[in-house]
Amino acid sequence: MNNILSPSILSADFSILGQQIREADEAGAEYIHIDVMDGIFVPSISYGMPVIKSIRKTTDKVFDVHIMITDPIRYIEDFVKSGADIITFHLEATDDAMAVINKIHDCGIKAGISIKPGTPVEELVPYLDKVDMILVMTVEPGFGGQSFIPESIGRVKKVREMLDERGLLTDIEVDGGIYPENVENVMDAGANVIVSGSGVFKGDVAANVKKFINIFQNR
Repeated sequence: MNNILSPSILSADFSILGQQIREADEAGAEYIHIDVMDGIFVPSISYGMPVIKSIRKTTDKVFDVHIMITDPIRYIEDFVKSGADIITFHLEATDDAMAVINKIHDCGIKAGISIKPGTPVEELVPYLDKVDMILVMTVEPGFGGQSFIPESIGRVKKVREMLDERGLLTDIEVDGGIYPENVENVMDAGANVIVSGSGVFKGDVAANVKKFINIFQNR
């Protein structure tokens, strides 16, 4: 499976956001990770459709939109119109996950499903063959800059085992506390889409992206 870096703009400098996205793009990042938070499902509030639409013209890379919002089905069409290529919603944020998955697919883009660190991975079973990506949160969603939760390794392994048992090559994404120093641990567990915010946008963006890509290529 392809290893993909998805830099999270939550950690970017918003005074030069377009520039930093272009730096990540030109250095080789394949995705741009966009965290949308509503202040209800998670405590923080981030940004919404106007920001996504405004940065869409800065890059043609995949917009990997992670929506941490309640009742996510309400806004799927708006996120797609703003430029989302993948929309990942939280299993815990809806009473009808299949309806959300179907809505995303009906809009012509890829659907992802995410779980918080406290949600048993077995709750994903009904959706394993319905989604294009599974996001295993490796920190509590809602804030950037948190430390990686070590127990996440076992959770990623379990998800990959469940997919393998069904012959599925679904992407597994990890998000939270990922840096060049620990990225191989989650990749060894079965993750192949790597979200990093501080690990990319703190310091030299291009150099940080290249560190990750070098690791991917030398495995």
